[in-house]
Amino acid sequence: MKRNTALRAGFTLIELMAVVLILAILAGVALPRFFDYQDRAREAACKGALGGVRSGIANFYANEAIINALAAYPSLADLTTIGTVMQEAIPDNPYPGTTPEVVTTAAKVDSDTRVVVGGAGIGGWAYFDGTGGFPAVFYANSKSAGIDENSF
Repeated sequence: MKRNTALRAGFTLIELMAVVLILAILAGVALPRFFDYQDRAREAACKGALGGVRSGIANFYANEAIINALAAYPSLADLTTIGTVMQEAIPDNPYPGTTPEVVTTAAKVDSDTRVVVGGAGIGGWAYFDGTGGFPAVFYANSKSAGIDENSF
């Protein structure tokens, strides 16, 4: 008697379960690394935005010293007006749970310790304009769980 081998082609339940188990193990190893990449990408985006805006503020200060012979930091209105300090709009704060594009005025005391101003959920950025002869400070106006983006 000859058996029909075409009916036997396929995978057994045990083979399918083994494949599902291997895929579950691979997913369990890969997911924590994926979340770590998201955190590092947010940190890099925040550092890049801070560096760009801080550079623009320093350039404005230097230009004011050269052109007007009176070094002055930009006001909040100057900072948020496209073409005055920055050639494009200030990038959004990459951390979730905030209104990313808001730039809030910070007091000198708050800017010294990078205090989140305006209450929870305001987010975005905070700016002290250097009044009183102090240097201007631009920083992230938010704190995420486990990450203090105000430390850079």
